[in-house]
Amino acid sequence: MRNTTLVIMAAGLGSRFGGGIKQLEPVGPNGEIIMDYSIHDALEAGFNKVVFIIRKDLEQDFKRIIGERIEQVAPVVYAYQELADLPEGYQVPEGRKKPWGTGQAVLSVRGIVKEPFVVINADDYYGKEAFRSIHAYMTETMDTESDVYDMCMAGFILSNTLSENGSVTRGICRLGEDGSLKQVTETYDIEQKEHGIAAKDEKGNPVSVHADQHVSMNMWGAPPAFLEELERRFPVFLDSHAGNLKAEYLLPGVIDDLIQAGKARVKVLETRDRWFGVTYQEDKAAVEAAIRGLVEQGVYKENLYKGMRQLKDQG
Repeated sequence: MRNTTLVIMAAGLGSRFGGGIKQLEPVGPNGEIIMDYSIHDALEAGFNKVVFIIRKDLEQDFKRIIGERIEQVAPVVYAYQELADLPEGYQVPEGRKKPWGTGQAVLSVRGIVKEPFVVINADDYYGKEAFRSIHAYMTETMDTESDVYDMCMAGFILSNTLSENGSVTRGICRLGEDGSLKQVTETYDIEQKEHGIAAKDEKGNPVSVHADQHVSMNMWGAPPAFLEELERRFPVFLDSHAGNLKAEYLLPGVIDDLIQAGKARVKVLETRDRWFGVTYQEDKAAVEAAIRGLVEQGVYKENLYKGMRQLKDQG
């Protein structure tokens, strides 16, 4: 069977890693964090390598807190997203403080990932169904040799991805009749209100969204050649955003551009699993309760690492 890799974007977790970062607080019965459950679900689905995208200055803490444990159950590789990792001839603009977004993050795995891969956020819980569906697509359907990038994404239902404690940002998707992605639009300040769901576009204007719409949670399956496309497009992005110190090279924007140009087709694999994450500090109690419920239902073993070791032993 084709090898597949799980790529986790963890470079944006903050400089106080493990010292109060909300996304890394324990939520499981044995101190597990959300990332542990994603790795477990990916390994169970059949992914056979984990690549962590981190910041170089966090390397020691990251390995101590989670990396060394995961290395015991799966091959692990590290990639580094750095502000100064730019194409030849480009320099960091004076005043720029943050790296260049999720597109640059994934670009950091070039030369490391040479097989189909799924990319996820470190601080989101996605559920088992999404990993199973994407792994099946990547191993049974994906054409890695096509001139048009054959990709897939987990299509979550908007109402399953909201926080009770504040607004969120989601990629609102428009699908074709064949279940392929026709457009993805980054949408902001999405929040459940008394009379429906409110949302805004990038300029702050109100936009209409519906509870049953599909959304992207940055869970994309891609062939390795997609990394070459990210590399080709990065200088174009830098040139077109010269002078904008906050501009970000984002995966949804790149993928949407490719779709509109006829250079990518993206199969939307619907999942009815409920997302959760610690977007706000107040979310932690709800996440703990959700994990506890999944353990009680038998979805996860109470000792998650014991379950991971059993997966490894089963080969």
